[in-house]
Amino acid sequence: MTKFQKKMILIAIFLLFSGIILGAFGAHGLKGKISIEKIESFKTGVNYQLYHGLGILALAALYPFFTFSLKLIGNLMLLGIILFSGSIYLLACQELLGISIGKILGPITPIGGLLLIVSWGILFFKIAKQKI
Repeated sequence: MTKFQKKMILIAIFLLFSGIILGAFGAHGLKGKISIEKIESFKTGVNYQLYHGLGILALAALYPFFTFSLKLIGNLMLLGIILFSGSIYLLACQELLGISIGKILGPITPIGGLLLIVSWGILFFKIAKQKI
């Protein structure tokens, strides 16, 4: 295992670990405290965090098969998760936290989503170009 693989695996495990905790918090801790729509939004953030945590774990496992660096892809994916899921968590809970950040964080969510799309797109094209 390389240092980079170990780093990717640890990041993936942290994303999955914290995603499970946040999912339980959203389902049980937020029930009755925020609207059903905001709980559903929170759940969307959790789902994307978990899916991409699994994606990073898969990339770490497949790392030896790539002839290119995964650093840019991994960094874009991690930043995308932080911006996308993180902004959704805060937007869903802003009333509960007593803050008003919708105008600031509203545009951050699609930027995070775009980074996730770009990271997978780069991976697709790099694999398509890779010689077998």
